[in-house]
Amino acid sequence: MFRLLWLAVWVAALHVSVLAGPPDTTKPTVDIRGSHNDESLKKHLPANGVIVSQKGWEQLAKAWGIPDPPKVDFSKEILIVCTTVGSGLNVKVHVDDQGDLKVTAISTLDLGPGFRYVIKSVSREGVKTVNGKELPKE
Repeated sequence: MFRLLWLAVWVAALHVSVLAGPPDTTKPTVDIRGSHNDESLKKHLPANGVIVSQKGWEQLAKAWGIPDPPKVDFSKEILIVCTTVGSGLNVKVHVDDQGDLKVTAISTLDLGPGFRYVIKSVSREGVKTVNGKELPKE
């Protein structure tokens, strides 16, 4: 029984890694993780989970109480914002040949109050869409 369970976990992990595409090997300049007990703060999530301007970044950082948010050069980078109600969240990104930034968020299945988040910078170079949706104007 244990071997069967182990095989199922291994196949699921392999399936997720294939869907995510090749791993992103660049180190993000922003990689912030946190949590909030107040789920109503999710209303401040940016359109399509993407921040493309300093104004948008400052608004989210203020709303979520992120201390000393790092400066971002939005002419070179964008920010990806993912949330979960699980206790853990891992985010993978990959830009395909058509310029679509594929964002895959993998969460644990245990549920807790509020939400957890990851905010991660990604190179803007070659990015035309995010998960098939246009980049926000601001």
